[in-house]
Amino acid sequence: MKVVLLQDVKAQGKKGDLVNVSDGYARNFLFPKGLAVEADAKIMNELKTKEEARLHKIEEEKAAARAVAEKLTGIVVKLKSTAGADGRLYGSITAKDIAEALQSVHGVTVDKRKIVMDGPIRAFGTYALDVKLYTEISGKINVVVSDS
Repeated sequence: MKVVLLQDVKAQGKKGDLVNVSDGYARNFLFPKGLAVEADAKIMNELKTKEEARLHKIEEEKAAARAVAEKLTGIVVKLKSTAGADGRLYGSITAKDIAEALQSVHGVTVDKRKIVMDGPIRAFGTYALDVKLYTEISGKINVVVSDS
């Protein structure tokens, strides 16, 4: 018997999966506990519609990520800081500082967790950083840290 799972079921599948189980297992365990419903035409149509909606949402997110990646090309984020005699910064430049500068100066909103950094920036100079916007979609920004 084909059933659609309403919840994750151990050894059968995840929520929303279409699985083939024995009639007794479905009638005596899955149906009474509300873990599954029989896969009729109505349920199959709903399942198909939900999958199409999920794929459409993913495509929209990818398109938005590509648009942000295009905006990021060629952007130079200039940050000013003070340093000691040895050229090391007082404090450091973090992904949060870079994200705030991108938002305020260039009008591009990027989550600070998407900016890939090995660690905080602690010296003057120019840094090329990747911004992971979506799976397999990333942009590049240049960060210039100069003396105030």
